[in-house]
Amino acid sequence: MSHKLETKAIRTQMERSSFLEHSTPLHLTSSFVFEDAEDMRASFAEEKERNIYSRFTNPNTSEFITKVAQMEAAEDGVAFATGMAAVFGTFAALLDSGDHIVSARSVFGSTHTLFTKYLPKWNISTSYFKVENPAEIEDLIQPNTKILYAETPTNPGVDVLDLAYLGKLAKKHNLLLVIDNCFATPYLQQPIKFGADLVIHSATKLMDGQGRVLGGVTVGKKELIREIYLFARNTGSSLSPFNAWVISKSIETLPVRVDRHCSSALKIAEALEKHPQVEWVKYPFLPSHPQYEIAKKQMSQGGSIISFGIKGGLEAGRNFINAISWLSLSSNLGDSRTIITHPASTTHSKLSEDDRLAVGITDGMIRLSVGLEHFEDIFEDINQALLKTV
Repeated sequence: MSHKLETKAIRTQMERSSFLEHSTPLHLTSSFVFEDAEDMRASFAEEKERNIYSRFTNPNTSEFITKVAQMEAAEDGVAFATGMAAVFGTFAALLDSGDHIVSARSVFGSTHTLFTKYLPKWNISTSYFKVENPAEIEDLIQPNTKILYAETPTNPGVDVLDLAYLGKLAKKHNLLLVIDNCFATPYLQQPIKFGADLVIHSATKLMDGQGRVLGGVTVGKKELIREIYLFARNTGSSLSPFNAWVISKSIETLPVRVDRHCSSALKIAEALEKHPQVEWVKYPFLPSHPQYEIAKKQMSQGGSIISFGIKGGLEAGRNFINAISWLSLSSNLGDSRTIITHPASTTHSKLSEDDRLAVGITDGMIRLSVGLEHFEDIFEDINQALLKTV
């Protein structure tokens, strides 16, 4: 029977034990025992599927992987200790010395550092295209290009890339299309349906949704996942069973939580557009968003993240942060609690002004991760802070 995503998020569970528990139990064990010498030999020879060591597999991590893979319409997946471990593990497993990546310039700061500082140590290079000009991509493709990579929506600018266009381009040039789907979650968007080979998530964000644990996952084609799994298994970047258990349970409520996030975010974005102290607002489901039509085509709702610019630049941005009364000042996102960040003075402060502007981070930009509080209360705190930036 083919169930809807909301049902899969709840009913995808590991096999029940002899105790017939209704809720998935937690398997806190580093290793698993064997029945005899033949069972041990066959298990290590991978002639049978079974748990050997929790760095390899664990019932809790397997349930989490299966759940995300089903929601993303993927064949298989690998769980990681963090979202960045998933990003690094995916690239490290699939790229060889001399390979080349074409990526959107608007990527998470740590991903940018990976591309520009660490991968070059292994002679792996990256060329960037601007999100507002994807036509640049074909000019950047080289004979050694292996991966086309993008986030959509992007962090922190909330730009949207056309997944169907990227999928056709990747197929035309025989590239692997890898998409970071963290902001949208599989509830709002499934990149594999548009041609992506692999999809990456920081499960720390909306999948957990309550700021409790770290986690990451990559899902996609089975033959690619096999290589990524072997890399994770041998380098020790595996997700802990406890964190997998927490996130898998949290995914049961992902659709209802994301519905609330999106509903509130749209109302707040619409109110911010009318505010006299706000220069601009970017939210995928606002008609004013540059890629609004693309967002409506590939996303079911606009997500939980809004970016907006405050009049007055860097000083106004800091004054706004200082004037916030009870909303959280944090670098995280996708939490039940609304979170506000001023990228120019915090998460992206180490970038030059030119580099920040290249990805749309103005001095007065605010990234708002809309939580589950009542939207009127959220906007009231934002409004009183904005009025103090005058």
